[in-house]
Amino acid sequence: MHLRSRKLPRDAVHHPVFARVYARLSVTADLKGGVATYREELLAGLSGRVIEIGAGNGLNFAHYPGAVSEVVALEPERSLRQLAVRSGLRAEVPVDVVPGAAEALPVKSEAFDAAVASLVLCTVRDLPKALAEIRRVLRPGGELRFFEHGLAPGRALAAAQRTADRTVWPFLFGGCHTARNPLAAIEAAGFELGTYRRLRIPEKGVPFPSSPCVLGVARKPFVPDMPHI
Repeated sequence: MHLRSRKLPRDAVHHPVFARVYARLSVTADLKGGVATYREELLAGLSGRVIEIGAGNGLNFAHYPGAVSEVVALEPERSLRQLAVRSGLRAEVPVDVVPGAAEALPVKSEAFDAAVASLVLCTVRDLPKALAEIRRVLRPGGELRFFEHGLAPGRALAAAQRTADRTVWPFLFGGCHTARNPLAAIEAAGFELGTYRRLRIPEKGVPFPSSPCVLGVARKPFVPDMPHI
């Protein structure tokens, strides 16, 4: 495994109460809210070595196709990481769950064929830095598969998202910021956007600030990155 020796705080992220709540709600959302179907779509067709950023409790692991040779799954929150380890043991592909922060991925450059970001870019402290790290560890032409919360297209809900982000939402939901624009951030990081589609979760009923989502793929260009001077 191509891990780099990079020291990180033992618990770079620590949300034990949120972790317990998320572990329960995410399973319910997969079974009753149709999120498992989106996970299947997110990961379909992947092959080779994959790095998953912010694996949570490992609900993606069951959906990786057999052509994936290895998943290196980073999860900074200790409680969720322990649950992810258990999920990895049940997966049909090799999964290695390790601690790590998105802004400082402890792996070598250009070591992966694909990266997966699933409901995690809303929580990272430094989104441009995290995306720069994801680009660094992907081989040229490698894919970034993303399934993320995003800024609502409607003004009313977008305003509600911004208000939520400025007040209690990040505190209650493990640092989540619902009004981020993942598509714009991914393009700004130098990825080429591929196909994507917008979702609403749940599909019916009163929307939450976290309801607007986007699922799609981006690609690291084949043009080599310029060396840092």
